[in-house]
Amino acid sequence: MLNAGQVILLVNPQGKRYLRVLKEGDEIHTHDGKILMDDIAAAGYGKIVETHMGRKYQILKPTVHDLIKGVKRQTQIMYPKEIGYLLLKLGIGPGVRVVESGSGSGGLTTALAYYVGDTGKVYTHEKRPEFYKLVKRNMEWAGLDHRVEQFNLDIEDGFQATDCDALFLDVPNPWEFLHHIPKAVIPGAMCGFLLPTTNQVSELLAALEKASFSDLEVVEIMLRRYKPIAERLRPEDRMVGHTGFLIFARSTEGCDMMPELASRKKRDNRGKPPADKYKVKKEDMIDTPAEALKAAQEAEAKAKAETTVETAVENSAEEPKEPKEGTSAE
Repeated sequence: MLNAGQVILLVNPQGKRYLRVLKEGDEIHTHDGKILMDDIAAAGYGKIVETHMGRKYQILKPTVHDLIKGVKRQTQIMYPKEIGYLLLKLGIGPGVRVVESGSGSGGLTTALAYYVGDTGKVYTHEKRPEFYKLVKRNMEWAGLDHRVEQFNLDIEDGFQATDCDALFLDVPNPWEFLHHIPKAVIPGAMCGFLLPTTNQVSELLAALEKASFSDLEVVEIMLRRYKPIAERLRPEDRMVGHTGFLIFARSTEGCDMMPELASRKKRDNRGKPPADKYKVKKEDMIDTPAEALKAAQEAEAKAKAETTVETAVENSAEEPKEPKEGTSAE
């Protein structure tokens, strides 16, 4: 028995899907006829219901993927392929408090609210009133509005939350708001950004390197689907290409130790060939015992000598022989 307010997914044998919120006494109108919601509630998940025309639909519980793809949208939403990696990188889970800016239609907001659970909170900022209202409707539709606190404002004056565990910005100019981040998150919190072009990524990286951030990462996630037919398994003819770059960094302001050594070493090594980056002289290996170091040096010298001899033999073998007197070279 299902309760009013639950989101259900109806699927017919041809794969047509209907994502709806159960309402007592209401109806769902499909191309195959109408279905009574009271019949759906009485049947439960996994069962079959029929339209008034006798067409069958199976009742399923929607996944987070279904909810994200099912939100009403007026903007492009983040794809699940990016959202999955983002959730792991930011450490989103039950009890986490996360700041978001650039709510859009609420695709990412839906995923964040689902995974923070009832003990966590999503603080989402959106400056455009029409998108603010759309996200509110989508959160109510998904039954997640109690986990989300919305703010209809521009973040140029800062975020309306403090001591949060993670932060994500989906705005075209995130480098202009980096100075507000330490006030919104705990020291060492992970931060994420979404940008569509490489020149925007470069500008953000330059700003992150000058500010108190470490563990920089830039990724582009590609997803390639295959035709699930056992006899002729092959990639789909089409795929979604570039959808955006994900940039991650850890806010280090307020940390006792600023882990900048790794990022500075990477900057110093730019333009150098790989061999110059990692080449280490044996005498610089202070932990190597003297006997082992001497043996390694002798082995290296012996190998060089053998190589020299082999090269000389090969060269002499390739030299043409001069003809003897009284004979002619053909």
